[in-house]
Order: sequence, then C-alpha cells, then structure tokens
Amino acid sequence: MIDWLIHIVIDSLVLLVAARFFPKVELKGYKTALVVALMIGILSFFLSWILTVILNLATLGIFYFLGLGFVTRIIAYAIIIELADKMSKDFNTRGFAPSLWLAILLAVVGGIVDAIILT
Repeated sequence: MIDWLIHIVIDSLVLLVAARFFPKVELKGYKTALVVALMIGILSFFLSWILTVILNLATLGIFYFLGLGFVTRIIAYAIIIELADKMSKDFNTRGFAPSLWLAILLAVVGGIVDAIILT
C-alpha cells in the first residue's frame, strides 16, 4: 500500500514537470496533478490488463512474440491517460502524442522507482 502511495505522489510530480515542459499538456496545479495521478493509478489497475489483451489481439500478438510487449503496455497506458484527460477538466493533453510521451515518461520513472523500492 505504501508503494502505491509513493507511486501516486511521484507520478503527480512527473505530471507537473511534464506540464511545465510539454506545451501540449495542461495541468492546473499540484492538487489536480495528485487527483489525475490517482485517476491514472485506479484506471490502470482496472483497465490496463484488458487494454493490453485487446491490443495484443488486434496486433495478432506481434509485439508480444517479438519480445516487445512493453509497446502494447505503453499504448494501453496512453489510452488510460486519455481517459483521465476526459474525466478531468483541469488536465488536458492536446492529441494522442502527448499522452504517449507521458505514458513513456511515467513508465520510465515508475521503473526507476520500483528498482529503488525493491532494493
């Protein structure tokens, strides 16, 4: 549970930094970043596995069989970020590309945080 809360706080900080440096990402403040990070975490918990399965079926599993399963997970995470965008009026990504970059950034930072927490 503590690990999940650490991820939410760090993801909200990543969202704030991304909003500052990515011109197509708009975020109102830290409270909004925390709420959006929480939404992304909850949506990811409930939807990422089903989106990954759907994307694997749609691509006939080509990324999975090539050892590039992370590609479908990143795309699923970008879709979840788009859903969070639609659910929040204070968070906006203009287009799918910024959501994809956010997904990559959150995945990289999340991997680093996991590596630090697990050691």
